[in-house]
Amino acid sequence: MDKSEAGNAALPLAPLIIIAANSAWNIVNFRYGLIEDLIRAGCRVIALAPADGHETLLAADGVQFEHISINSSGMSVLEDARLLSQYRKILRRLRPAALLGFTIKPNVYGSLAARLEGVRMINNISGLGTAFARRGVLQALVGALYRIALRKSSTIFFQNTHDLSLFVEQGLADSARARLLPGSGVDLDRFTYDTPDRTPDADFRFLLVARLLWDKGIAEYVEAAKIIRRTHPSVRFQLLGFIGANNRSAVPAANVAAWQEEGVIDYLGSAEDVCPFLRDADCVVLPTFYPEGLPRSLLEASAVGRPLIASDTPGCRDLVHDGDNGFLCQVRSPASLAEAMSRMLALGPDERVAMGRRARDKVEREFDHRLIGAAYVAALARAGIGPCNSSGNRNRLASL
Repeated sequence: MDKSEAGNAALPLAPLIIIAANSAWNIVNFRYGLIEDLIRAGCRVIALAPADGHETLLAADGVQFEHISINSSGMSVLEDARLLSQYRKILRRLRPAALLGFTIKPNVYGSLAARLEGVRMINNISGLGTAFARRGVLQALVGALYRIALRKSSTIFFQNTHDLSLFVEQGLADSARARLLPGSGVDLDRFTYDTPDRTPDADFRFLLVARLLWDKGIAEYVEAAKIIRRTHPSVRFQLLGFIGANNRSAVPAANVAAWQEEGVIDYLGSAEDVCPFLRDADCVVLPTFYPEGLPRSLLEASAVGRPLIASDTPGCRDLVHDGDNGFLCQVRSPASLAEAMSRMLALGPDERVAMGRRARDKVEREFDHRLIGAAYVAALARAGIGPCNSSGNRNRLASL
């Protein structure tokens, strides 16, 4: 062994961290900044999720990807037993220092596998999802699974105060290990501030960015648009998002086509990069009644300086302060949403710009994505995992 080999052998191996979610799309769109922050901190990172085509974007940047089969909406005991077995085999083979879980099944079955395999676990409850949308057997079952799965977690992150309080009060999470996290954060260098480039006679543009689920308030948005267009026929109502989600709340494509034919909605399709659409809007709307964590579309709209309208629900009201950076409306009420839109239209251009500026200021103070990375590095330290910051271990390709 020469001197260089001896020197490399003496370096401590950077801790291996696995990030687990229910799709590669989720990791690319919501966890990429965290991956970069962990690598900068000296960790080796592997992404673990079902392959859906987005894993190629991770591979292009030298991030190792591991496939796992997950039926996110399935309730088969046999399928879930197989999923638990998959997690155990992967953890046994890779022996990570920690597993970071996102979305329900990775949080539940990944946590159970981590406990059985002696791997430290950090969870992120990024919204309660449809299982908590209505009281019933499903909510009770998922709650029981969470209670068992989270028992040995090192840190349990929540994205809004409502979800944190609910889990602690129901005994699903230990208050000593529960922490509040500012959503998934937003990249302020990518989503830079500007003011709408609009001529005085241009049509005002509302924009809703979301997966096309009824639970996101799509029907309420359409009905509110019909109300507003009675008195403001030139106002445009844009809709950007993926049609065909594997979800019981999915909006059929036929409905969207009918709204377009009627002239109520401008459907913009879906896009990997939403930034140009946010910049082209005058106000971004999310009348959701889905159990959100912290809505990414509102964070990104705030970052580019757009005023907001959102439903008065957990997650939304953590971000939108009525009359300051936007307006809140009642849940499932097209009339209340239309009233909030009328209030926005009644403002002067300078007032709306000032509202958008306050939206930007808020995300700069509270939701910079770098805060997320720092919180996770601190959580790893609490778990006794100290990232190695040597330049050699920061090299992505050498460390994976």
